[in-house]
Amino acid sequence: MVRVKKLKMTTSGFKATDTHYHSDAIAAFTWKEIVLSDSQMNAVWDRVHQSAGWDPGYVDSFVNKDQLPPEADPELPKTAQKGDKAMHEWMEHADAFLRALITLEGRGGSPDCCSRCQVPGKECYRCLCCDNLGLVCEACMVVTHQNLPLHRIELWNKSYFVKVSLKSLGLRIQLGHPSGDRCPRPMAAWGDDFIIIDCDQIHSVGLDFCGCGRSSNGQVEQLLERRLYPATVVNPKTAATFRVLETFEILQYESKLSTYEYYQTISRLTDNTGLHVPKDRYPTLLRIVHQWRHLKLLKRTGRGHDPIRGVSETRPGECALLCPPCPHPGINLPEGWEDIERGLRFLYALNLALDANFRMKRKDCSSEAADPGLSKGYAYVVEESAFQEYLKKHEDETEPKSTCSRHDAVNLADMRPGQGYASSGIATVECSRHNAKRPLAICDMQRGEKYSNMDYITILSIQLCFLKLYFISYDIACQWFIHLFARISQIDPSSPLLQSDAEIRFLVPKFHLPAHIPACRNRFAFMLTPGAALGDGEAPERGWGELNPLATSTREMGPGTRRDTLDYHFGDYNWRKIVRLGDSLFKKLKTATSDVAEHVIAHQELEATINPEKLHSWTGAMTAWELDPANNPNPYEVLVKTPTQAAVRRQIAEEEEKALASGVDVSLSDEVSPCSLIAMGIDLEGEQRSLKTLTESLWDHSQDRQITRVKLRSNALTRKLEEWFSLLQLYIPTSITLRKREPQKKATPKPFDVKLWMPSQIGKLISFDRSLAEIEYKLRNAQAHEALGVLRRNLQIRATLYDIKDRWLRGQGANTRALNALATVQARIAAARDEYRQARTALLALADLLGYANVDKEFLPLQDKDIRSMVEPEPGLGETRRTLSWIWRRVNAADATEEETQEFVAETIRVEWGKSRARAQRFQEEIELVQEEMKRTLRFFVWKADDWRHKGVAFQDKPTSPEHLEGLKAYAERQAVLCQSLHDAFKHQWEGVPSLVRDARDEMDSPDLFYQRKQKEFERKNKKVNEVSVSDSTPSSSTISCPLD
Repeated sequence: MVRVKKLKMTTSGFKATDTHYHSDAIAAFTWKEIVLSDSQMNAVWDRVHQSAGWDPGYVDSFVNKDQLPPEADPELPKTAQKGDKAMHEWMEHADAFLRALITLEGRGGSPDCCSRCQVPGKECYRCLCCDNLGLVCEACMVVTHQNLPLHRIELWNKSYFVKVSLKSLGLRIQLGHPSGDRCPRPMAAWGDDFIIIDCDQIHSVGLDFCGCGRSSNGQVEQLLERRLYPATVVNPKTAATFRVLETFEILQYESKLSTYEYYQTISRLTDNTGLHVPKDRYPTLLRIVHQWRHLKLLKRTGRGHDPIRGVSETRPGECALLCPPCPHPGINLPEGWEDIERGLRFLYALNLALDANFRMKRKDCSSEAADPGLSKGYAYVVEESAFQEYLKKHEDETEPKSTCSRHDAVNLADMRPGQGYASSGIATVECSRHNAKRPLAICDMQRGEKYSNMDYITILSIQLCFLKLYFISYDIACQWFIHLFARISQIDPSSPLLQSDAEIRFLVPKFHLPAHIPACRNRFAFMLTPGAALGDGEAPERGWGELNPLATSTREMGPGTRRDTLDYHFGDYNWRKIVRLGDSLFKKLKTATSDVAEHVIAHQELEATINPEKLHSWTGAMTAWELDPANNPNPYEVLVKTPTQAAVRRQIAEEEEKALASGVDVSLSDEVSPCSLIAMGIDLEGEQRSLKTLTESLWDHSQDRQITRVKLRSNALTRKLEEWFSLLQLYIPTSITLRKREPQKKATPKPFDVKLWMPSQIGKLISFDRSLAEIEYKLRNAQAHEALGVLRRNLQIRATLYDIKDRWLRGQGANTRALNALATVQARIAAARDEYRQARTALLALADLLGYANVDKEFLPLQDKDIRSMVEPEPGLGETRRTLSWIWRRVNAADATEEETQEFVAETIRVEWGKSRARAQRFQEEIELVQEEMKRTLRFFVWKADDWRHKGVAFQDKPTSPEHLEGLKAYAERQAVLCQSLHDAFKHQWEGVPSLVRDARDEMDSPDLFYQRKQKEFERKNKKVNEVSVSDSTPSSSTISCPLD
């Protein structure tokens, strides 16, 4: 027995009885007992499908496992919620809270004299920002707020409190001197109406610069020393506190709040009546915020610690935050990683995911000259001038014709951004394992997902990352990769992707994969690709969910400001991913170690039921394909194909040719053979269905040309029907009697309502040549299979069109085109549905006439709820209980010979064995890969801490002030300690990893341990259910009175 190779290393909701039942069902397919009748084979196969979860149409890239949960798996009952107890208690005290708020509008019992100097008769003031200062006089208020000049002050005017400013009380802010010192020659700000924007108010203050020469700094530096950011570098009259800038930075990252909304919030906090609106400083705040975040970007990435290169000499992508678990040569890879065996290269592979977002449009406002931006390709967005030069060289390129249904939907998005828009969206390259943006991996889209845009950011994002293996995921990878290397060689011949020893594996994200044709679903599936572990390729989609709320503000920005804003937000996005790596990587490992044993054990039990010679042959074919997929057949494809009408007609024609050669001619017409007659009838049925649909589309106000078209088609069909009945009477003379007996609801029925009296419709009413019924059965069989194929293909297209429309298309014009495309696809689906139903009705009648069995099991009734794509749940069911519609299953032919039945069963089991093997391997790979990612993360933080400490002493021998040198060392050391702290925290959090891996390995080696764990989990859950049930029957504690109350 061949077992899955265990690299080093389990699944929920599974009992021992489930796995044994699974293997018992498969045991019916041992190669010594393969001779089964049709009914036996269908019964066993249905048992496997329904009870063990097997499904030939199973999509491994969308569902990770096929076993069912325990039959009696208990669900925790939902207990009745009685609301928030604290809220109910507060409602009883609402009057007291309201009374306290109103009391605070007055003096609250404070004496008429100053609480500080105790001098009576003076006007009294209070501070809304100080804690329990009480009412004080004007002089005391100024003294106590000498270092708190931005507090909010109110004056008691004998009736109520009114707002006043500290400036009106005489308080002056002195810059350039220590706190409490006054400059002998103060220089008031120009106009003496300086404005400071703070978190809770826009303040008008009295501000003096140093004019005595004590401070060698200029006005800008004096403001910055006081943590005030000036709006201009010449005669500044407005500044924002560092506090308001830091608050808004994090607030916007979290909520995607626009600068305008934040400014309006501060403005209304200053005055919410509209009677004393502060001076408009919104444009000023916009500029300050932009500069502030740019400086933060440079500071956090160490650009201020470079004694040689200034800001303008920043290298492309230098300010991007790298993903610690990703492989970075020379940083976090172990020695000798280049020499590792090919089967383990995935441990040091780079996993990339590409995607585009058409919600992130930009209006055609401003220009590069007016708004060039501050970041020239320093972080995530590419440098614009080089990008535009590249686009000019490739603007005439056209995309090759698609060979996959997925691209039909992409073509819908391949349109201009619309009138008034300069960009249709953005494209990205991300680390698909950890959802982090790559350096230089964002660019604008001009009109849809053009290959040239995706090529450019792919090349730039990995330009210095030379590895042996790359996984690249893209929702149209099946088309994009075809001529990729030729395109890359023209753009960057030195790209890491063009190394002679580099291997690139292309994948399609799991959610997008069902929209592709079957060949793509087997070739580009994550679950079927060695080394892909449990990745899904959907990292960009998760990122778009966080970024999309920002679209309403970025689409109004100029080009440079928008690029900079995206850089800042992607930087924060990466940082949040980095600080959460401890949890995210541990969760991945815990899930994999918990589920791996189930898949390994299930696969081993499956292999125990299969002939060892077959296993050896299958394993060899599988290994050959995994090593060289381009030159070996895909082992996941079922080679036994369903029949087609064209193939059946050809087979019957060849049989007629042999009969004629032997002197036997059963044709009653020189022009129309029996096969041609039946085929003609089936074609006429198709025309009847089409004409009926077209007729029903007419309405009272249809145009003359529409009515004329229907009339012409109706007349043509009438003439064809006359010819049909004359030929039918030749082969079935008594059919004329049936036509005369048929009751007609109308004197002259419509052509599409005329009954053709095919053999399936005649049945046992009259006798006729049995060979005609056999011919129709073969053609109907093929017709039903073809109709299901057309139905499946168009359901894939429809699902993708819905996805494209929902995620990308905005505006009336684009949505109208999308709806028209959807209407066309929907019409094809309806036509395929009607054709299948008609073919099935005929097959059931012919089966009864000819004595064929199990036709009703092969061709199931097609209900409306069955007509759904792989990603659509059954109406009324959620994702947890989602089942695949039967139309996606591969069904066997009921009239197959014994040899054909054996061949089909063997093919299907071979494919399912391969998928079972792939699942077991992917889980084992995930465990090995996550452990290596943890090691790389720790190595990265060690390297980063050392890098910061080197930066801290880079200015040691350079001319600079002692204060600046101290700041450089302090910040570098703080960053180094932060990196070391993350390292220590993650290392501590991952201390239990060896134990998890060891337990998983023990369960794979000893399945009884796995079954015991699952049984204990089941019992604990059942016990918890019982405890909840008992508590529900007990009166709530909130209703029981306590004697001590």
